[in-house]
Amino acid sequence: MAVTLPDDVVLERGGRIVLVVMDGLGGLPHAEHGRTELEAARTPNLDALARRAALGLHIPVEHGIAPGSGPGHLALFGYDPLRYDIGRGVLSALGVGFALEPGDIAIRLNFATLDAAGRVVDRRAGRPSDAENRRLIERLRSGVAAPRGVRVFFEPEKEHRAVLVLRGDGLLPEVTDTDPQAEGVPPLVSEAKVDGARATASALNAVLGEARRVLAGEPAANALLARGIDAYARLPSFGERFHLRAQAIARYPMYNGVARLVGMDARPLSATDADSVGVLEAGFTEYAFHFIHFKAIDSRGEDGDFAAKVAAIEAVDALMPRIVSLAPDVLLVTGDHSTPATWRAHSWHPVPILIASRWCRGSADAVFGERSCLAGELGVFPAVRIMSLALAHAGRLAKYGA
Repeated sequence: MAVTLPDDVVLERGGRIVLVVMDGLGGLPHAEHGRTELEAARTPNLDALARRAALGLHIPVEHGIAPGSGPGHLALFGYDPLRYDIGRGVLSALGVGFALEPGDIAIRLNFATLDAAGRVVDRRAGRPSDAENRRLIERLRSGVAAPRGVRVFFEPEKEHRAVLVLRGDGLLPEVTDTDPQAEGVPPLVSEAKVDGARATASALNAVLGEARRVLAGEPAANALLARGIDAYARLPSFGERFHLRAQAIARYPMYNGVARLVGMDARPLSATDADSVGVLEAGFTEYAFHFIHFKAIDSRGEDGDFAAKVAAIEAVDALMPRIVSLAPDVLLVTGDHSTPATWRAHSWHPVPILIASRWCRGSADAVFGERSCLAGELGVFPAVRIMSLALAHAGRLAKYGA
């Protein structure tokens, strides 16, 4: 029988683990001074951790592949993102707390603005407030007629983002998106990628057509764009695989969604990063594994704002003493992918990681930055192996073999 590692050598007991995810952490050198955002940031607390940690760089998916947030987080949690290919719609639905059932088709929506000719003029409808998002969803819930044999669920997510779930017999996810990913052109028509998905494409197009009718009088959000379409299927849970009771702490629904997908308890969304640390402090003794997520670093990278990304890194560094004071047996700090400000998007570049525990060799010269991590003992390795290292440092893995 084939051995699955680390699952087959996981012990029932051991130390407590905290995984700090600084979303989009990795960067590229600035043209003027040659330092990345992380290297340019003043991070005394992370640097102090680095001196007593194992350092390295991880590859979220594969060499040269820029990962989405879903695959990036699945890899951090020990799930091979090439084996578990999960659409963003499923993660968004779980993130807002929708009780998906096996076979449900989950779809990520953008509220959008169309002109009189039906062309997209704003893919995000002016970024409505969360309250406006909820008002629009109520209009859709009361006004959209469901196709025959299909149940339709609309859920608010955040700003311009929402979720659509289709439930019915024989629905398949192999249909194309309607979001053209560009402005000045009309939305696309969803088409079946396989013969068996024609009914799903037809149902989706009908629902989106109904939505345009219901939203026709809206000054900005007068249409919906659909993407990230997938069917929900249960994954082997984090608890089953690693014998860890785990919680997720985040400020954005999608990250709670990927955590729920693997069976973590997702805390209510935090208002601020400091509030997230407060949730960690309050529940620290209740869980053996804590995932805490910080988003702003990625957002500023996508904005192309080097200085703002540096500031976002420094803001997380300022919170680290509160996390360190909890004295977790293992403390990991990393990102789910790189988002260099010069690239303005997720990139394929390896991501810095530090693992601090009593079992680390450490280095008096280390700092937390890309070049220091490149010289670290962990080397450059697949992100899917991070959980093996976390469990090992926590004393939660038995010896393999005689």
